[in-house]
Amino acid sequence: MAMTMTEKIIAKHCGLESVQPGMLVMANLDMILANDITAPLAIDEFEKAEFNKVFDKEKIALIMDHFVPCKDIKSAIQVQKTKNFASKIGIKHFYDIGESGIEHAFLPEKGLVKAGDMIIGADSHTCTYGALGAFSSGVGSTDFAVAMVTGQSWFKVPKSIKFEIIGKPKKGITGKEVILYIIGKIGVEGARYCSMEFVGSGLKYLNMADRFTIANMAVEAGAKNGIFAVDKITEKYLKEHCDKEYTVEVADDDAEYYKTYTIDLSEIDYCVAFPHLPENVKTPNEWGIIPITQVVIGSCTNGRYEDMCIAAEILKGRKVAKGLKCIIIPATQDIYLKCIKNGLAEIFIKAGAIISTPTCGPCLGGHMGILADGESCVSTTNRNFIGRMGHINSKIYLASPSVAAASSILGRLATPEEV
Repeated sequence: MAMTMTEKIIAKHCGLESVQPGMLVMANLDMILANDITAPLAIDEFEKAEFNKVFDKEKIALIMDHFVPCKDIKSAIQVQKTKNFASKIGIKHFYDIGESGIEHAFLPEKGLVKAGDMIIGADSHTCTYGALGAFSSGVGSTDFAVAMVTGQSWFKVPKSIKFEIIGKPKKGITGKEVILYIIGKIGVEGARYCSMEFVGSGLKYLNMADRFTIANMAVEAGAKNGIFAVDKITEKYLKEHCDKEYTVEVADDDAEYYKTYTIDLSEIDYCVAFPHLPENVKTPNEWGIIPITQVVIGSCTNGRYEDMCIAAEILKGRKVAKGLKCIIIPATQDIYLKCIKNGLAEIFIKAGAIISTPTCGPCLGGHMGILADGESCVSTTNRNFIGRMGHINSKIYLASPSVAAASSILGRLATPEEV
């Protein structure tokens, strides 16, 4: 039976010759992960059931990244609880501040996830690893707790939607514009419980940072997962970051897709998702004058070194608008260090921005940039729901690092060409 990329990975991890959409299956897992918010809930369930060991101490990653450095007593207790559990059970991949970063940037960087893997995480943006040609999806803390013991998780095989990527993007257009364009086109439920499969000749113009961004936001279209066809760009990244063998699954020519979309990169302009949904996408001719009070450049969506370089190129020799807060958050310690070594940190500081240690922080309204009543933020994060970054009367505009950097200079929503 012909299968898509996702169907092939699921079938292999279930020990089946084939699967089809709608089937309920139990799959073996290659890596599972949780963070300082979701791990403690899973630990409670683990201990309540009186479990005392995990299926594989090397296939569990616990990354402290959401409220770090700990912002208050409650967040400190969360980290302490997870750290004590990891030590007691002997989990190899426990990472706290000073050695890690935001989970969905950190795991690929350290080669802990790879093509062909079956991955779940107690975080909705676990779908990020589909950029590497893996099946990865978010689950609840209870499912994560069971997976820690069994090494398995159940799934309903999703329908697959093919996104045929063609054309060459205009100068300055990145993966953030691509995924916002797609979500604006199909809506936040346009891929509900589906696999978004990205293929086509246009992939050669999307670097790994672009692909991580696109896969990361697949869940914002309601998808179960997003996955990219593995090519030379993927293999180069894996060779640089991962020393383990990996498997490349290619969709059959006659695989059946629920829907097919053709996305011409050359037709995509700067895109910004206006409040309060990622599907509320507008291009520059629709923006008008939108004053802002804050800019955030970072997160698991756009905190990679390539994103830092884009922001630095625009901020170099310029100043952040008077009275505006510009917060820059490299996604991992290695990215942070690279920013320092290569002069990006100096550019940011001279421009009047601040640089934070790696943290999810403001993305979920945690810390390091909470919005007050009436404030507006241009952010490179992935969600702009009501109250997401603070007060329910604040507003979030989702954008690429270039648009965010340009906006920080002019104090309003702006394109790079305006500065």
